[in-house]
Amino acid sequence: MAMDTAHRDHLLAALHGVLGAATLLLCLLAELVVFALRRHAAFYLAPAAAMLLVGRLRRRAAAAEIGLVDFACLKPPRRLRIPVAGLLEHFRLIGCFDGGSVEFMTKVIEASGMGNETYFPPSLHYIPPAATHAGAVQEAHMLFFPTLDDLFAKTGVPPSAVGALVVNCSGFCPAPSLAAIIASRYRMRSDVRTFNLSGMGCAAGVVGVDVARGVLLTHAIPYAVVVSAEIVTVGWYSGKDQGKLLLNCYFRTGCSAALVTSRRGVAARVPVKYRLARLTRTNQIANDRSYRSGYREEDGEGVTGFTLGQGVGRMVSELLRAHLVTLSLSILPWREKLRYARALLLLLSSRRRRDDGSNKLARGGGSGSRPAVPLPDFRAAADHFCLPSSGRPMIWRLGQGLGLGEREMEAALMTFHRFGNQSAASLWYQLAYLEAKGRVRVGDTVWQLGVGSGLKANSLVWKRAAGSDGERELGPWADCIHRYPVAET
Repeated sequence: MAMDTAHRDHLLAALHGVLGAATLLLCLLAELVVFALRRHAAFYLAPAAAMLLVGRLRRRAAAAEIGLVDFACLKPPRRLRIPVAGLLEHFRLIGCFDGGSVEFMTKVIEASGMGNETYFPPSLHYIPPAATHAGAVQEAHMLFFPTLDDLFAKTGVPPSAVGALVVNCSGFCPAPSLAAIIASRYRMRSDVRTFNLSGMGCAAGVVGVDVARGVLLTHAIPYAVVVSAEIVTVGWYSGKDQGKLLLNCYFRTGCSAALVTSRRGVAARVPVKYRLARLTRTNQIANDRSYRSGYREEDGEGVTGFTLGQGVGRMVSELLRAHLVTLSLSILPWREKLRYARALLLLLSSRRRRDDGSNKLARGGGSGSRPAVPLPDFRAAADHFCLPSSGRPMIWRLGQGLGLGEREMEAALMTFHRFGNQSAASLWYQLAYLEAKGRVRVGDTVWQLGVGSGLKANSLVWKRAAGSDGERELGPWADCIHRYPVAET
């Protein structure tokens, strides 16, 4: 079996190489023909332009070949629920926080928009919390296995059919790896390709799909599973540095698993719920301020925690501007691109007139604010939005920066209210919210945007390919979707 798979992979890679070489040779031959016939110099551009066009079409076709069969999100057991009042009392009783730390966390949680039904892992319900390696492994088992059981049951795909497994978890990297734990539990095949991603924060889910896409398009395998979770046990901070206490306030237990496939594999006839329309990744890792905007280190007392650096908001804004420029070129319709270009030209013209009259304004004592830079209407590019779940104030700031309304931000706000920040898994809980509301119809596009440490901004754009209009799949929202959206307090 493994030998047959390796043989197919070798033949597929060889075929791609031959096609690429043939395209290059054809373009060179066209250049020689133009030179021999002594045509106008402009004709030399035709073969090069054709090669670039073919390359672009091949990349688009490769993206369209990736499909999402289905996904699953964990709803933790009710015994792990931690109401806000109980959590604040827990902070006071465990003895590791002083009064200033408890007061700081109280203010952050009360302003965050978090509800009373989020979940902590079992290890953090103890007094004092049992933030041990054994507790983290127990939490991993509790997260992964029910979620994957649900995914395999929903899709009807057995674990033995999975050819690649990608697990992303930022803070916990045991040996054997988390991917090995899952592969062992489900007795996956001996040639399954396993990947374990760590330290990538809330943007890791998109990285996981990108890794799965690369494996599916390179090897003749039918399915890949992408698992996203955060092990909160090891992220717990018991010190007094306020810059490190934010993770205690925001992060909660959760897990998602997605089954993706490719037309090139033997699963080409399997119906998929979504088609991958676009995957874009942007980072500013080479910028020292961006690199140090979020990092894990020990405080002055030797207690390890995750710190958000100074000026992280400004660095995220710069990152998103660069990311949105790249993404908008590919997802905005032409009418919106033309409208945006016209608005920019009008802005430049207005600024030029202001600069010409600046001396007159200075002599006359006049003043005025500079016109705001216009934004593209991203609602013309996507029907639904899944945003980073970093608390109500940050979600509002990001949504307004993108020109979104309250309805477009609803999935992110309500997911944070119900489940808290579950790192990369939050984007899938938001998609589950939209499905539970029956809003995602065939032909609709869904934009998932993640921002992680580094800094990095990553986006997935999915297009709904199958399903009934108005169909509701309740998932983790089964017992509470009728209560949402809730009014802000």
